[in-house]
Amino acid sequence: MDNILSRMGHVYRVLRRTFAVRVVPLIVAVVFGILRALVAMGMALDHLCFPKLRQARANRPIVLVGNPRTGTTFLQRFLADEGFGCGMELFMMLYPSLVIQKVFRPFLPLLEKVSPAKFHATKAHDTNLSSVETDDVALLFRYLDGFFFYAFFLAFDEADHVLQFDPRVRDTSQRDLDWLDALWRRSLVLHKADRNVAKLFSLAVRLPQFLKRYPEAQVLYMARDPLSIIPSTMSLVTGVLDRAFGFWSLPEQVRKRWLDRVYKGMILLLERFHEEWSSGAIDKSRVFIVRYDRMMADFEGLMDEMCKFLGHEMTPKLRETVAKLGEKQRKYESEHKYNLEKYSLTEEQVRRDCAFFYAAFLPPMAFPAPTTGKA
Repeated sequence: MDNILSRMGHVYRVLRRTFAVRVVPLIVAVVFGILRALVAMGMALDHLCFPKLRQARANRPIVLVGNPRTGTTFLQRFLADEGFGCGMELFMMLYPSLVIQKVFRPFLPLLEKVSPAKFHATKAHDTNLSSVETDDVALLFRYLDGFFFYAFFLAFDEADHVLQFDPRVRDTSQRDLDWLDALWRRSLVLHKADRNVAKLFSLAVRLPQFLKRYPEAQVLYMARDPLSIIPSTMSLVTGVLDRAFGFWSLPEQVRKRWLDRVYKGMILLLERFHEEWSSGAIDKSRVFIVRYDRMMADFEGLMDEMCKFLGHEMTPKLRETVAKLGEKQRKYESEHKYNLEKYSLTEEQVRRDCAFFYAAFLPPMAFPAPTTGKA
């Protein structure tokens, strides 16, 4: 599994054996190869067509880390919209070359029709090619690798490959960070910004490596009740798989095996971060813990502390925006209700398996009264 051709072969076997899909993957593979060749040529031309790229340095990223469905999308887009830095849109990850982006941008409405984003339910996760998205997608498109690759494809294989994504077994940090650095620098040039706002679920298992590579980076670790994030993630991913391949029509044994593996993968993300946090492998002065429950109940107070951590000025305009969002957050009620049994889980099981996470990051807390929104 150490080369992309091997991973493509695994995908094809999974799609053929599990979903009886044979022809479409071959067409996608050809398109994927052509796109990689175009991107390589385009990125070589970027240095000629965009002289500022030579001076761009992505050495101070703000990176959101944590499991999916912890509020990362909301916070990343908020920070990008409010000028904390720039996030990468989905089309930048598909077409990383600035030259290619110039050519393709007028055709984005047409490209939306064949975009992977069309399989997402907008209520669960609103996205399109122009939306700021998780940077892990860039690694999936480039290397056909990572946790997304595991969840959407390899978890269906007869053999379990989850440990291939644990850096203690197979560490792809240097490869992945080299690629992200190339994309982050282009994003700075494209957005005329001086700082990146990224979102990487995969850093939960390799944060020490990232902090060593980027000594000036700052991390926002997102913590939410596993009883919420686990079924919510299951719902999102199975929704995509069902629209694409008919997940809920698969034999029960296949569904059960996939659900069990993805559940263990989500626990692995929590475990590895907790272990390295507790052992001192992570420099805690560079990490700010963002509790989802506090983000919903005391967004104003949370943002005051976050701005101090990030060294970002809390201007009157920003304070007004934060106050309006804080009021909206407190009134928010999710339309989504999840049944753990649907995903072969019980509340007792989740609480037992995640007891370490509750104790370390989600102890009971009283939220202070929200600020008035005045400067």
